[in-house]
Amino acid sequence: MGNLFDYLNWPAILVAALAYFALGALWYSKILFAKRWIADLKIDVNNPDAKKGMGLMFGGSFVLMLVQSLAIAILAERIGIRGAGWMGGLKLGALVGCCFSAASVGVNYLYEKKPLSLFLINAGYAIVGNIIAGIIICSWM
Repeated sequence: MGNLFDYLNWPAILVAALAYFALGALWYSKILFAKRWIADLKIDVNNPDAKKGMGLMFGGSFVLMLVQSLAIAILAERIGIRGAGWMGGLKLGALVGCCFSAASVGVNYLYEKKPLSLFLINAGYAIVGNIIAGIIICSWM
């Protein structure tokens, strides 16, 4: 009997997580949402403590994106859409992104009374990241 996750396409999962992570560099850059995100979180970019622990933050976020990509791959396999192409991945990624990631962020932000703009930035990132991961996983044969 093989390992529990032998059926998974590990290169696709890794590339999906890397793509999701890379999206963050663009999403939270000055080109897109950095200014509003920083303002909503009231981050003092001139404070030297603002950059402490960045390695742990980036490493931890990559590991969590790898977990999300793993879950997408398991779901794709279990519902029979692995290899179904980009549209199947887009639909699965949108489902996971909206119903799990964004909804979870939204519940927390309601209780934390965070601004709607912050929700839209962070939930949007989760949705698009999950869609990209889903497309990669479901398209990679």
